[in-house]
Amino acid sequence: QVQLVESGGGLVQFGRSLRLSCVGHGFTMDNYAIAWMRQVPGKAREGLSCISSTEITTYNVDSVKGRFTISRDSAKNTVYLQMSSLKPEDTALYYCATGLYPRCDARDIHEWEYWGQGTQVTVSS
Repeated sequence: QVQLVESGGGLVQFGRSLRLSCVGHGFTMDNYAIAWMRQVPGKAREGLSCISSTEITTYNVDSVKGRFTISRDSAKNTVYLQMSSLKPEDTALYYCATGLYPRCDARDIHEWEYWGQGTQVTVSS
């Protein structure tokens, strides 16, 4: 059974950093593309970044480019989202997801089948 478990969120001050983790269970994450998304209540879920099975990374939101970095740790079956220079507008519930595709562009990430429960990030000003 495919499961994703996020952690690492919390309350952080403006300008600080956080690293989110997404641990995969029931499948080998290296073989598939993994995406990070975020959602603010009342707004659509926003696709932030994706890493493919061949380590190609994409960043889909201009406001996080240069501040957020997606990476893998194969030994831990984990994908990370390193977030730096955090701003209050980064406050959201952050999710990781997979559609069990090797490429990030195989299908719209909003339609991917497997999601974690999310981890809350709150940035104070």
